[in-house]
Amino acid sequence: MRIAVLHGPNLNLLGERRPEKYGTATLAEISADVDQTAARFGASAVHFQSNHEGALVDWVHAHRNEIEAIVINPAGLTPVAFSLLDAIRDTGHPFAVVHISQWHALDGRERNDIFATSAAVYLTGAGWHGYALAIEALVFRARPQRELGRDVEVDVVRD
Repeated sequence: MRIAVLHGPNLNLLGERRPEKYGTATLAEISADVDQTAARFGASAVHFQSNHEGALVDWVHAHRNEIEAIVINPAGLTPVAFSLLDAIRDTGHPFAVVHISQWHALDGRERNDIFATSAAVYLTGAGWHGYALAIEALVFRARPQRELGRDVEVDVVRD
C-alpha cells in the first residue's frame, strides 16, 4: 500500500514555528517517523509539502494512480481549499485529515474544516504523532485484520 502524506502551508517550518503549539519535531523528523510506521505495516509513504493550494492539487492529480490512500494536514487551507478537497475526493482513495493541534480551539476563533465530513479518518490534537496514527488507521481500514496479524476489530466512527 502506498500512501501520500501531504502537508499544507507553513508546515515546512515545523520545529521552528510556534513550538509551544506545534512541538519541536521538524517536518523531516515527522516524515521519518511516518516512513517507519508505514514500513511496520508493509506500506510506504510518499511526502509532499507546499505553501500553495494549486501545487498540492497538481501533485494529487499527477500521482493519483500511484497511491492508494492520502494523509493530509491542510493547515491554513483547511476552511477554504475546496479545489484541493475536490482533487482528493476525485481520486476515490480513502483519506485521513491530521491536525497537530486542536484545530477548532486555535486562537479562540470559530473554525470550519471542510475536509472533516469526507475524511475516512480524522485526527486532531495528537501532536505530530497524529500522522503515524493516521497511517495505521488507513492501513487497518484497507486490510483484513488477519492479514495484519491482529485479532481486533477496528471501526472508525465520525460524529
